[in-house]
Amino acid sequence: MEWRDEGIILGLRKHGETSVIAEVMTRAHGRHMGIVRGGRSKRLQPVLQPGNSVDLVWRARLDEHLGQYQVELLNGRAGHLMQSAIGLHGVQAMAALLRLLPERDSHPRLHDAFAIILDSLDQPAQAGALYVRFELAVLEDLGFGLDLSTCAATGIRSDLVYVSPKTGRAVSAGAGAPWADRLLDLPEFLTDRDVACADALALGQAFRLSGFFLGRHVFEARGIEAPVSRESFCTAALRAMPQVTPVAVRDEEPIA
Repeated sequence: MEWRDEGIILGLRKHGETSVIAEVMTRAHGRHMGIVRGGRSKRLQPVLQPGNSVDLVWRARLDEHLGQYQVELLNGRAGHLMQSAIGLHGVQAMAALLRLLPERDSHPRLHDAFAIILDSLDQPAQAGALYVRFELAVLEDLGFGLDLSTCAATGIRSDLVYVSPKTGRAVSAGAGAPWADRLLDLPEFLTDRDVACADALALGQAFRLSGFFLGRHVFEARGIEAPVSRESFCTAALRAMPQVTPVAVRDEEPIA
């Protein structure tokens, strides 16, 4: 068995004295493991860093085997990512999300989004908003996508300012007003791509929204905790945004 693909390094673990098992988010073959012979050498260590894009050739006798990788560097962005808290925690947080996907399931959209966001983590005004969209995309690929296109109560497509914590559907300002304290805030930049995430208040609302549904449908359902890297990234991203009012990232369930 043999295939060639491009991928982004998620993590490594030692294998024997000189080799590593590389975990890579590939474009066509999903999250995939493989042994890299000599992966702990001075030549390959800089290549096999989380966040780097690589060209891969995978070989194994049978498809279900772990197999071996040959790797060549395509984009060595890891060193740049490690220079900031947003970059360091961002790559870790997104890698943790991708590990929620079944191994070897193809998710080319997530691979491409991962690469785009990694290349944008040096732009604080965009990094947080892109990361939230990535979390929503992971939820969708796991089967828990939100419907933010129309109001769940009236069907209208305008003035959507809330999300129902029960259904994951958007709710308009008028329809949701009587139950506003029971609904999650929906920042405008998540429904209109022409609107930028302007401040920490809007970004904090978005983090709370995606974090709530990740907690309910993914972390709690699997009996695991949200990754520490997510909280660290959210904190760094919020600090980099213009402050309107103090913002706390809360993933607890709203009052029912």
